[in-house]
Amino acid sequence: MAESQTRRQFIKTSGVALGGAVALSQFSTSTAYAQGSDTIRVALVGCGGRGTGAVSQIFNTKGNTQLVAVADALENKANGAVATLRKAAEGKVAVTPETTFAGMDAYKKAIDTDCDLVVIATPPGFKPQQFEYAVAKGKHIFMEKPVAVDAPGIRRCLAAVEQSKKKNLMVAIGLQRRHEEKYKKTVDMLQNGAIGDIDTLRVYWNGGGIWYRKREDWMTDMQDQCNNWYHFIWTCGGQICEQHIHNIDVGCWVKNSFPIEANGMGGYARRLNGDGKESQIYDHTFVEYTFADGSKMFSQGRHLQNSFTHVGEYAHGSKGQASISGGVILGRDGERTRVEGGGNGHQQEQHDLIEALMRGEIYNEGEYGCKSTFTAILGREACYSGKVIKWDDLLERGKDYCPGIDEYTINSTPPVVKGPDGAYPIPKAGIYDPFAPLG
Repeated sequence: MAESQTRRQFIKTSGVALGGAVALSQFSTSTAYAQGSDTIRVALVGCGGRGTGAVSQIFNTKGNTQLVAVADALENKANGAVATLRKAAEGKVAVTPETTFAGMDAYKKAIDTDCDLVVIATPPGFKPQQFEYAVAKGKHIFMEKPVAVDAPGIRRCLAAVEQSKKKNLMVAIGLQRRHEEKYKKTVDMLQNGAIGDIDTLRVYWNGGGIWYRKREDWMTDMQDQCNNWYHFIWTCGGQICEQHIHNIDVGCWVKNSFPIEANGMGGYARRLNGDGKESQIYDHTFVEYTFADGSKMFSQGRHLQNSFTHVGEYAHGSKGQASISGGVILGRDGERTRVEGGGNGHQQEQHDLIEALMRGEIYNEGEYGCKSTFTAILGREACYSGKVIKWDDLLERGKDYCPGIDEYTINSTPPVVKGPDGAYPIPKAGIYDPFAPLG
């Protein structure tokens, strides 16, 4: 069989993967596929900025890639993504009106096309069902973080990860710091004792605010919430899940473990979207995570204008401290080590993904993607409830924020609706129960 045919068979079936799961540290970013004409056919599920961005970055790799299908809950977004990507890379967009899908079940139609790789970049509440479906259909997957918003979603994703391993499918998760050279070098040094035993981590995503999209007259309640998804727990999971997960993931990566419990605090100071009634997520959180060895990770997440802003991660150990995000290690004796290396993780993660596929190699980031997401969920539920929450308890019994999600249509009543005061319900510490049914 010709070499190009063999490579194509791998992309379609994953039946000739080399050595099973391959560690990212083995990948050489200078070893790009450049020999043949095999095409990786991509379907995009979720046509917002991150989805179109991920596909653009896939186009920027040295692989032969082509977009063949798109899906979104909203038709205008699906069409908009096609227009944007075609303008950016005309020769790589083979989407037709027949492979442009809209609606709550559009993801199935896109995944069912003759695609090899599915990019899932929908609001996180929808990802478990979409990830599960893509695995069932035997597709390679790039899925943006977070992968879910609640414990039932995480359990569903973890089960799909196990199936993806059995099928030898590529599963890449958009925690892109794990693909950046400087981060990888710094974490490796810390894990090998550069600052001794690490007893404290500090992680931050403090920003100035987020977007808000005014409802259009033609939208149903479900369409409105899907369009304005950042402001609902069931679609987004809150700032701690959607953005701060990156920093939380770095802390867990350094520890090579995940916390066993969390307590926290937070609230809803002001949402900068008019009257403040259109959002139900907290705009500031502070979490104390505890690992099994007793070490701590302190987390700050915030969306407040005119406040301290900072995004980064820090480690403190028995022999020194480190700015993980800055790539600087300080010893107790004053010795300073600066770690060199490139960034641009959003692009690098796609280089790693496409080059691995074209070489016939598979890696699977699904498990840590699920567990880092759940670490963020654990922190959110601790803040919302004002209680100490155990990892095992929440994973087993945590609230389902999206009951019956597989049956949702654009005309369904969303799982959260406005109260008599015209505002969406906001969890209140001391009252909110993370184990009680939604409602």
